[in-house]
Amino acid sequence: MRDGIAKPAAAEDHPGTAAGGLVMRKAAMRDIPALLQLIDFYAAEGVMLPRTEFEISENIRDFTVAYFGSQLLGCGALHFYTPTSGEIRSLAVAPQAKRQGVGISLTKTLELEAINCGLHEIFAFTYVVDFFRKLGFTEVDRGRLPLKVWKDCLSCRKFQCCDEVAVLKALRTDTTPTLTPNFAGELIQLSSPAVNETVARI
Repeated sequence: MRDGIAKPAAAEDHPGTAAGGLVMRKAAMRDIPALLQLIDFYAAEGVMLPRTEFEISENIRDFTVAYFGSQLLGCGALHFYTPTSGEIRSLAVAPQAKRQGVGISLTKTLELEAINCGLHEIFAFTYVVDFFRKLGFTEVDRGRLPLKVWKDCLSCRKFQCCDEVAVLKALRTDTTPTLTPNFAGELIQLSSPAVNETVARI
């Protein structure tokens, strides 16, 4: 389907879903087909990395989903990399739901999750820098990010010609940022940065 939306389970099958309103909740295994279809829609356009059912299953606890009634309108994931930092990734909004605040609601929900888990900062890779700027993120050199971030790059077709921008947001003002070149063993300075995870078309 080119509209990127699978037919998810009915609203009554999703605890917490309120009829007639946008509901954010943690993803469940039953959401995997809809998540795959939404992500693969953008992967086909070259703005997200494709994901397999196994990959989504393995990382399902990272995901938050946005439903309106029975329809999946968006998703996003918070993936932990260090004890104090995490990445917002796989952020996608269904084409028919754009410019309705779904992306903002998802990002704020993931940010709150990060704060509740004690993270000091969150980061993302994106083509829509202005969207993240409005939410308090700033551009950073990709070489400041954890080495583990780059594992997805090996399977990306843009490995040698990345055009994404890294953005970061500090969640606490009483700590020194940990994503610096002095964080031995976790960081690498790359001369030819590569794609990690697209934050697509909010």
